[in-house]
Amino acid sequence: MRTFDLAPLYRSTVGFDRLFDLFDQAAGHDGAPGYPPYNIERTDENNYRVTVAVAGFSEADITIEAKENTLTIRGEKRAQTNEPKGETLYQGIAARAFERIFQLADYVQVKGAALENGLLHVDLVREVPEAKKPRQIKIGNGLPKVVEQQAA
Repeated sequence: MRTFDLAPLYRSTVGFDRLFDLFDQAAGHDGAPGYPPYNIERTDENNYRVTVAVAGFSEADITIEAKENTLTIRGEKRAQTNEPKGETLYQGIAARAFERIFQLADYVQVKGAALENGLLHVDLVREVPEAKKPRQIKIGNGLPKVVEQQAA
């Protein structure tokens, strides 16, 4: 029997969490993400937060782009010319360029982003238009409503 690993899809989508939770429960999959590490959390029913660990990157080194149903976070360390040159004995902090792409569900929009303590927080909100929201239909007595028209 073949099994399909849906972990890459789960790790790069926001707003589809219920669907992928069902797949994960059924298949029992979990995978390891790459660089940089990140979290996707739901803060309430329609709000989400993507947190990416970007230690060593400044706001000028990071670009965030929302296009259609895709959120792209890129980081590229710019060369610092005014830093004193020295010999690095051990480099444990990665300064390599990265690109993370997240697929967003319909009606999920980026609210804002903040960089604090080496963590980039991107806040998202799902705003479903009124026309797409479920509505209650009142049950009448079954008789059609007659609208009277008066002659002008």
